[in-house]
Amino acid sequence: MLPINTFKRGLKEGRQQIGLWNSIPGPVVIEMLGGTGFDWICIDTEHSLTDIPDTLGMMQALAPYPVSAVVRPQSQDPVLIKRLLDLGAQTLMIPYVQSAAEARALVAAMRYAPRGFRGVAGGTRATRFGQVKDYMAHAEDELCLIVQIETREAVAAIDAIAAVDGVDALFIGPADLAASLGHPGDQSHPDVVAAIEAAIKAIVAAGKPAGILTIDQDFARRCIGWGSSFTAVGVDLWLLSSAARNLASSFR
Repeated sequence: MLPINTFKRGLKEGRQQIGLWNSIPGPVVIEMLGGTGFDWICIDTEHSLTDIPDTLGMMQALAPYPVSAVVRPQSQDPVLIKRLLDLGAQTLMIPYVQSAAEARALVAAMRYAPRGFRGVAGGTRATRFGQVKDYMAHAEDELCLIVQIETREAVAAIDAIAAVDGVDALFIGPADLAASLGHPGDQSHPDVVAAIEAAIKAIVAAGKPAGILTIDQDFARRCIGWGSSFTAVGVDLWLLSSAARNLASSFR
């Protein structure tokens, strides 16, 4: 039987889903994180040492827990998308999407012909090694495409991107957006905050779920108030670093 994508269902139901970013490669840390109570964990291969083959063991490590894996490839390369889908990823978050044309190309990369151009392979983890007999006919039902809005240009194109059939959700990348707006490293700048608020509200008004990553808990709650419905509130490496610094300082 084709696995149900509970994350995608949560998006459709409008449930708030709280997430965590995973940037430490390997199965041990992510398995520990799987039992900590988050709704979803993003396995990031764009800004980490994690690579495509690593994601297999990491998704397997999460599988026993009631948490959804969201995988971010390094780029919009359809070969990377194909490999992740074959490894069993059901939800992909694609970075730096700038236009509706790019979004349509990503949708096509996730769909089999004649609706797209995803390559066909039978004995993959996605098909439970051939046990899901009707996989090609129904895979699309449980796949979820999140596109990242990370620039001034992408914010301006939200309505067009959200209107693309097959785009399930839009996710704001505040760090890159801040840089695009002329405030690199300053996500709290009033211009950046205003742009994020406007972007979240525009995504929701367009009828799609909005998401964001921020380690500022107060700002995360503000984003939820504006309409963010899948909200990442921490990064594993940052949590480890800050806890270690606090512990060291408590003995100084």
